[in-house]
Amino acid sequence: MWERYKAVFIALIVLLVVIVSSVVIVPETQQAVVVRTGEPVRVINRFDPAADFTDTGAGVSWRIPIIERVQMVDRRILSLDMEDETVLSNDQQRLQVNAYARYRIFDPVLFVQRAGSEDQLRNQLEPILTSELRQELGRRTFASLLTPERGNAMTNIRDTLDDEARNYGAQVLDVRIKQADLPVGTPLQAAFNRMRSDREEEAETIRAGGRRDAQIIRAESEAEAAQIYAEAYNQDPGFYDFFRAMQSYRTTFSSGDGESAIIMSPDNEYLRQFRGGGN
Repeated sequence: MWERYKAVFIALIVLLVVIVSSVVIVPETQQAVVVRTGEPVRVINRFDPAADFTDTGAGVSWRIPIIERVQMVDRRILSLDMEDETVLSNDQQRLQVNAYARYRIFDPVLFVQRAGSEDQLRNQLEPILTSELRQELGRRTFASLLTPERGNAMTNIRDTLDDEARNYGAQVLDVRIKQADLPVGTPLQAAFNRMRSDREEEAETIRAGGRRDAQIIRAESEAEAAQIYAEAYNQDPGFYDFFRAMQSYRTTFSSGDGESAIIMSPDNEYLRQFRGGGN
């Protein structure tokens, strides 16, 4: 029977091989780019943000054996991590920074043409992420990373990285700092001492400003008091003279511990207010 039907069996085996090599199974997590003679001709299960979640092109598809090849491109959100990068802040703090970026390949044809693989895309984006992170954090102080200003820095980094990623058919969705700490050991102690010196210098500047303001207020008050005294003297010089003499007597005679004695001549000029109103 083999000799009789050998050609049929061989034809069936060849047909089966052709059919198997023509079948392409595309998972829901992948986009399949069909490349014919080096040029992308179509995409199976292309990512479409406007499409319904259950409406995908995943499953069994077909290709022409030998002539067409299929390259899988991830359809999910991917991560680009940056670990333990040393960054110098604007206030000269040396920081250990861990950051990440989230991106998605939305144009698989452009991705295949320009990047070729996900590793190649990461190699293109990692230096840009590192460079932009250093530049943005270098413009800001360490303390500002604990304020909403940190969000502005992340937005600037994301926009710059996204502009580069779109050249490869990818979109950067988010950039975040996971951790930004001072290095442990001697650098940490040096940074602590520098921060303490800065705070002490700032406190002394504030105290100096307070003393200056107090002197200004005191001088203005004394000038205002002198003006009031002058106006009172001009209105009634006799009463003003009497009032000032009474203040002087109170200060002179009430000072001490009560055991001191003051001897003066009755016609002493200092006691003129006791002799009939200054006569």
